[in-house]
Amino acid sequence: MYLPSFTLDEKLAVITGATKGIGRAIGRAIALAFAVAGADVVLISRTESDLSKVKSEVESFGSKAYTICSDIKDYAYIINELDRLIGARPIHIWVNNAGINIRSEALNVTEAEWSEIIDVNMKCSFFLAQAAAKRMKESGTGKIINVSSVGGHVALRTGVVYAMTKSAIIQMTKNLALEWGKYGINVNAIGPWYFPTALTEELLKDDQYVQEILYRTSLKRIGKLEELAGTAVFLASDASNYITGQTLFVDGGMTIYGF
Repeated sequence: MYLPSFTLDEKLAVITGATKGIGRAIGRAIALAFAVAGADVVLISRTESDLSKVKSEVESFGSKAYTICSDIKDYAYIINELDRLIGARPIHIWVNNAGINIRSEALNVTEAEWSEIIDVNMKCSFFLAQAAAKRMKESGTGKIINVSSVGGHVALRTGVVYAMTKSAIIQMTKNLALEWGKYGINVNAIGPWYFPTALTEELLKDDQYVQEILYRTSLKRIGKLEELAGTAVFLASDASNYITGQTLFVDGGMTIYGF
């Protein structure tokens, strides 16, 4: 019996939302973890200066880093830029991390908010996963990792449209895993609870709110970004080769909470 490899040597990973929004923390953490594990990384984000910083951090671990500065909704441009940057090199790992949330109560959701969240969290995730799968099909292998949320599994007090999209990501993960397994492509998702990100920064300054979070968290603490990044490395590595269609909740036990 041997231990399957958790290393990502000689692999190429693409990460959307690599610097801003939720990605400013989570995308960066995953990118650096992939670099430590040996992968080269393509970073996609809207802000050139932030991309340059993360690129330098990735390269400090000896990995190559490429950047694409683009709004995630311009996925046609992103796909063309990938072709220009990496040519025919296979994409081994794709992480759909870009996402947004507008914390409106259901009675106050506007059509503009609805469209923005649906477009970024669902439409872009699907068509970029599709683009990744077309490349992976050619090489007969690949790992697609979608970032969902505990909000796709349990009810949240606000952010109904966000929760709907994250539930859709869980179902999309299952369907794509079923359809693309014959091509050697694994499709899985990660469902985070609370981690220190740009989206949670203000909320986590409220002691009462934090206590409510911890009350519903079995491990009684906020997650650490390296714990989330470690999950991504596992799903990207050969150690997870027989896992597909699953959503792994990295939630300190929040989704098992009962009364």
